[in-house]
Amino acid sequence: CKNLSVSFWNSYWMLPSDVCGVNCFWEAAFRYDYMKTHSSEKMHLAVVACGERLEETVTMLRSAVLFSIKPLQFHIFAEDQLHESFKDILDDFPYEGKVNYTLYPITFPTESAAEWKKLFKPCASQRLFLPLILKNVDSLLYVDTDILFLRPVDDIWSFLGKFNSTQIAAMAPEHEEPRIGWYNRFARHPYYGVTGINSGVMLMNMTRIRRKYFKNDMTPVRLQWGEILMPLLKKYKLNITWGDQDLLNIMFFHNPESLYVFPCQWNYRPDHCIYGSNCKEAEEEGIFILHGNRGVYHDDKQPTFRAVYEAIKNYSFEDDLVHSLLQPLELELRKTMHTYCGRVYKVFIKQLTKSIRDLYARRSKGR
Repeated sequence: CKNLSVSFWNSYWMLPSDVCGVNCFWEAAFRYDYMKTHSSEKMHLAVVACGERLEETVTMLRSAVLFSIKPLQFHIFAEDQLHESFKDILDDFPYEGKVNYTLYPITFPTESAAEWKKLFKPCASQRLFLPLILKNVDSLLYVDTDILFLRPVDDIWSFLGKFNSTQIAAMAPEHEEPRIGWYNRFARHPYYGVTGINSGVMLMNMTRIRRKYFKNDMTPVRLQWGEILMPLLKKYKLNITWGDQDLLNIMFFHNPESLYVFPCQWNYRPDHCIYGSNCKEAEEEGIFILHGNRGVYHDDKQPTFRAVYEAIKNYSFEDDLVHSLLQPLELELRKTMHTYCGRVYKVFIKQLTKSIRDLYARRSKGR
């Protein structure tokens, strides 16, 4: 499946809806999905990459590999022209047996593909269709390309075991401080909770998602995941700003019992420090997952975030983590203390330090 030709996928993608409908499309394409034969012990991680996001995506995947304990299965949805580059890079990843990957094309339901493609950023709404595409995957962690794991993926994966009987997904709040919140000040549509939720890190029990019938404000009849997406888009497309994230906020506004909310250190963004520190959990335990949204890894607006990104991007798997990653990173972070985020730079390395220590302890114990 790893080497499946792009032409195979394109031949299905180009089928008109009157020849092969949405359900038929997914059935045909994923008849060849080798995931159904793989162990449920693997942690499944999905990402969607378009445009200039190759390097950023690979850096995210590197951070996932660094500390994780159980095997990882990457599901990478990317534009066709990026597939060969992903293959060349990922085939050289170390830890053979710990990491596997599958590349997929960017695909939307044929009859509404144009609308989904232009929603927010190119390819962003692909994440909404993952439960329908990866139908043999029970649970999945979706992350944006600008995510960095500073502790094992295993730890956020463990939240699946904390879901109660009604919860189907987990996300973090969009803001901790309502005074700077976007949804509570500007949204023209329903949103979850006090400040909304951020979909850049989304843990899903996809079996439950596929089975659930969702309450909504369009019909008294509850609708399943594949039935509710297009009606939601049609109703709210003139009122949403953040595309698929807004649609998820609307869905969980009407179905709040279905969401597990995890703390801000699992999705730490510039908003948590640019106006002063407002993620108390990160202050106490450090940042677990760093989310460099708004392009902060690639400009000079938030040098603290960029320093972490550059350190992980440039780290060689064979090098010593303390001397080649942690110590140089702390020196760079100290240079950012003129910024609000830099003033709390220790939260950026607190968990990273622990993750490195724990990794070396596991290696020593395994000898």
